[in-house]
Amino acid sequence: MFGRFQYGDVVFSGEVFDGIVYPDPCYQELDDEYALSSVLVLPPVKPSKIVSIGLNYKDHAKELDMELPENPLLFLKPPSAILSHEGLIEYPTESEQVDYEAELGIVIGKTCRHVSVDDAFDYVLGYTCFNDVTARDLQRADGQWTRAKGFDTFAPAGPFIVTSEELSQTGLSPDNLMISCRVIRNENEEVRQNSSTSEFIFNISELISFISSVMTLEIGDIIATGTPPGVGELLVGDVVEVEIEGIGVLRNTVVSG
Repeated sequence: MFGRFQYGDVVFSGEVFDGIVYPDPCYQELDDEYALSSVLVLPPVKPSKIVSIGLNYKDHAKELDMELPENPLLFLKPPSAILSHEGLIEYPTESEQVDYEAELGIVIGKTCRHVSVDDAFDYVLGYTCFNDVTARDLQRADGQWTRAKGFDTFAPAGPFIVTSEELSQTGLSPDNLMISCRVIRNENEEVRQNSSTSEFIFNISELISFISSVMTLEIGDIIATGTPPGVGELLVGDVVEVEIEGIGVLRNTVVSG
């Protein structure tokens, strides 16, 4: 797996193995390796856009008593919302209800447009954990989602990217991964979401094909694939963890905005 890091004034990409970061050789001013604890972990990519899916779990649709959509429901989160692992989610003063939404993030590895379902995985760099943080009251009030989902810090991603090859070597499929969300409040930990990407309404190939029929996907773009049942509220002081089998754990703390 690999990610983006900062050491001193230098921002760099590198591979992570057993707690050691190995910078890409192009960063000649850096040492050959660093302890992970000695570097700042940044969001794993700088996307040109974050394409999110509004309803993509059968068990979530059942929870909401909603019919399954005929096509993926797309919306965008701005790249300015991206936040790193261990970054602070800022609770905006404009909102009185901020929710978590655990999601699998697909990271695009090659620029693509009009991709077929059969060829879709050729354009996947890898996968990461994602939290589609949402000001739910503003979503209801506005009738559309840009403000509610677009605040700075409302797109935590990471900590790293697990490549398609790495995931396949473990025998895991991105369309069949356990996904959960935990909230730690006043030292009490509670599992809030617990499902599997096997509950996808539209699988990864179908999502990439559909989205690329609408817009060009660029290298580093993130597709947030929707959230399972159990979405709920965050409070200032909460620690929220998104864990995905084979991918890792994304952890963030909620603070006053």
